[in-house]
Amino acid sequence: MTIEDLPDIPLEGSSLIGRYPFLFTGSDTSVIFSISAAPMPSDCEFSFFDPNDASCQEILFDPKTSVSELFAILRQWVPQVQQNIDIIGNEILKRGCNVNDRDGLTDMTLLHYTCKSGAHGIGDIETAVKFAAQLIDLGADASLRSRWTNMNALHYASYFDVPELIRVILKTSKPKDVDATCSDFNFGTALHIAAHNLCAGAVKTLLELGANPAFRNDKGQIPAEVVPDPVDMPLEMADAAAIAKEIKQMLLDAVPLPCTSAKAVLPNSDHTTSRAMLTSLGLKLGDRVVIAGQKFHLSLTS
Repeated sequence: MTIEDLPDIPLEGSSLIGRYPFLFTGSDTSVIFSISAAPMPSDCEFSFFDPNDASCQEILFDPKTSVSELFAILRQWVPQVQQNIDIIGNEILKRGCNVNDRDGLTDMTLLHYTCKSGAHGIGDIETAVKFAAQLIDLGADASLRSRWTNMNALHYASYFDVPELIRVILKTSKPKDVDATCSDFNFGTALHIAAHNLCAGAVKTLLELGANPAFRNDKGQIPAEVVPDPVDMPLEMADAAAIAKEIKQMLLDAVPLPCTSAKAVLPNSDHTTSRAMLTSLGLKLGDRVVIAGQKFHLSLTS
């Protein structure tokens, strides 16, 4: 359901739950909110919303400030906003929203925004971790994806290199979720995303929590193969080059066996036994199977 599916009633001056309480019994129904601009004080001397400013606080805590406007505030990529993700997020929840409601512009949930807000130099990791845990306790679905980026909460936490949030998300996720793929990154996993963005902390944490270093994306690349080549980096990026070398070695060391073949090959010592075994499993030569999330083509060595 999107806000456009709702009755055509003026939107000004009240939150969505106030306008349509019959749709939100117990806040069980998640919606996508309409796009809005961030509200700003009329006498504001700066171009961003600052929750620490008294005039901004009046807007933030005003029940008439809509959820769409609060989501618009969350979109501002400035420390003043990102370090107060919990305050702004709780104002959204106080308006009766479902914990999995989405921003109409980005299609992101509160958990998505929280995973971004843990970014070093912008947000506050401790605040983000506590609020993420609160959201998950309230029923936030970590598997939900933004329809614009196809990224879920784990992908965002990996992209912004926040190991602490990766642990929070995977603590309540299914084991296979650590290798969930993302189409915007050639159907690579969170490990591919972290490796490509030189997020050493995220790479290390993902490996510790069971991420598959041999998983191949749609281009046939394992995570070690998407790490930017240090040789291509200019001298002023010497620090990044060193991190790239570290990450690539970390990933290569984690690969259990050489990943040079995309086929699962059965030994040729006993073709008859191998064929019988396949038949007993309801398989035959040439079938495609999925092993550890990867597609293989069954064949016999000659």
